Amino acid sequence: MKSKRLFPIASAVVVLIIASLACVGFGSPAEPTPTPVPIQVNTPLPPPTEKPTLAPEPTAAPIEITEEPVQEDPEFKALLEKFQEKGYIESTDGEITTLDPFNESWAQLGWYQWWTYDFVVSDFVFKSHFKWSTANETPEISGCGVIFGLQENDNHYAVFLDKSRIFFLMSRGSNVYEVGKSRGSGRTNFGNPGESDFAIGVKGKNAYVSVDGEFTEYLLSQDQTTEGNFAVTLLSGTNRDFGTRCEMTDSLFWTPK
Repeated sequence: MKSKRLFPIASAVVVLIIASLACVGFGSPAEPTPTPVPIQVNTPLPPPTEKPTLAPEPTAAPIEITEEPVQEDPEFKALLEKFQEKGYIESTDGEITTLDPFNESWAQLGWYQWWTYDFVVSDFVFKSHFKWSTANETPEISGCGVIFGLQENDNHYAVFLDKSRIFFLMSRGSNVYEVGKSRGSGRTNFGNPGESDFAIGVKGKNAYVSVDGEFTEYLLSQDQTTEGNFAVTLLSGTNRDFGTRCEMTDSLFWTPK
């Protein structure tokens, strides 16, 4: 497991991600490997061009995935068709993996941690049912999320689903930058606990996030790769009691042929 700390301009913020890839047809349930590390959050700025600072290597070994076909999920097929209809993916043909349910809690304000899968991807679609709660009724930004394009030096993209917004970050070296929207509001309105059907698709330098069927589009950095490991992540909004708890169920991961 790995964790990082963020120091936002207005208030403490945190965020990151995880998930997995697979086989032809649906793969057997896959389990991620946890990992903890700190990073600083800055105001939204153009991505830096200088060479990033190397971060510590993860200490936990990544999870391996056993390929095993299972029955096709009609709801996921419909989701892929929706992505294709919008032009987010070229075809629904590809490989699908089923991920094991995820359930973790984290009680350290301003920190997040992620659990990495042992495969490398670039373009993909991930969907899951998120359910999260926070011990504090007025927490900082917190919730479930995913990480993609994760490099050995910990550079990555992270997307979190908070009670009031989609929090989309790019981590490079010791800095974290918020990724700007190209279309859609990116706003949400959840209580505590919160619950939602979440999906994200990445194609080239574009990312598409669906929250209960509402899409928001993002333009990614031209000089930071999206090819890397995938992980699931948890951002804590309080130090109190259990902190923030995240559950992910019905999780599926698709990659194009």
